[in-house]
Amino acid sequence: MIALAFWLAVAGVALGYAGYPAYLALRRLIRPRPLVTHPQEPSVEVLLVVHNAADALAAKVANLRQLDYPSWRLDICIVCDGCTDATVAVAGRLAADDLRVVVFSERRGKSACIGDVLPTLVAEVVLFVDVRQTLDAGALQALTAALADPSVGAASGELVVLDSAGFAAGIDAYWRYEKAIRRLESATGSMVGATGAIYAARRRLIGPVPPGLILDDMWIPLSIAEAGYRIVAVEDAIAFDVASPDPQSEERRKRRTLSGNYQLLHRFPKLALPGLHPMAARLWGHKWSRLLAPWLLIAAFACSATLAAGGSRPYLWLFLLQVAAYALAVLGRHSRWLARRVPPARLAAAFLSLNASALLALGDYLRNPSPHLWRTTRYQESGR
Repeated sequence: MIALAFWLAVAGVALGYAGYPAYLALRRLIRPRPLVTHPQEPSVEVLLVVHNAADALAAKVANLRQLDYPSWRLDICIVCDGCTDATVAVAGRLAADDLRVVVFSERRGKSACIGDVLPTLVAEVVLFVDVRQTLDAGALQALTAALADPSVGAASGELVVLDSAGFAAGIDAYWRYEKAIRRLESATGSMVGATGAIYAARRRLIGPVPPGLILDDMWIPLSIAEAGYRIVAVEDAIAFDVASPDPQSEERRKRRTLSGNYQLLHRFPKLALPGLHPMAARLWGHKWSRLLAPWLLIAAFACSATLAAGGSRPYLWLFLLQVAAYALAVLGRHSRWLARRVPPARLAAAFLSLNASALLALGDYLRNPSPHLWRTTRYQESGR
């Protein structure tokens, strides 16, 4: 019975990290959903919610104004969420015919700001961005071309992480793996979220955004997918960012994202029920299985230890293999020299960090079910 539990736990982890991508790859071969793109220039309004971003705001606006897109078809809305630095003053100096500023004196969180401002937008397309990342000049053209496909409700760009080294390189490798899954989801139907730093959606399809959400960039695409539209990945729509070389910073960011996954499950249980939400099965493959993985890893470790203590030589080797893998992960986590020079060490460290973060994020969410007030991090993703 213990041996069966061990293999079920191993199978559960493998299904989440390898089985789901393999299923998508096979489905792409058998039943692909090609994206029909066509150049177009609908009216677009950029929605940028900021909190204490005085040092980055002017550069972000300059970047947006340099996009390869007709200026008369592009407007910018900056929403200041309870800023206590010079952000409001900087935004005021940037205001122009193509840029308006909305100021909320009380800090309430990004999703509340989005929910309040969305009804005031009139453009055909809303471009959601974050303040830290730099957009490639052709990014918006690529996104609007994808929205020419009538089956597409939202189009997500790609985040490219620059200058990664050591532990951050392991995170970058994980992010490349994550992007591969998103591309497969897109090629077979719809993604389960979007890259918060760069995605565009048809304004008419964006419904009410509940306040207090951590992952608005997951909720909005999921609500559009629930209405029957696709969420697709656009590889040519690029946002550039730099990963922090500090493991603690990356782990804090990941814990917050995973807390957002727990929040979505808690507040909207239908997201886990295939009969009630069209994306539930994909959410199990891509997101919810990641929340279960650390518990399965603990179960596999405990089962193999028990069997090894009972005299089973095969399970002794399996137990020692796990010990070696975790030891390598810990060394890669604490030794930048090793992480830079030994790829398995940094990958193991990133994997251990992800699963440890999933455990800690559950505790974070149970202690504070509404941790929606943000802390800015250098490197951000959607629901990963």
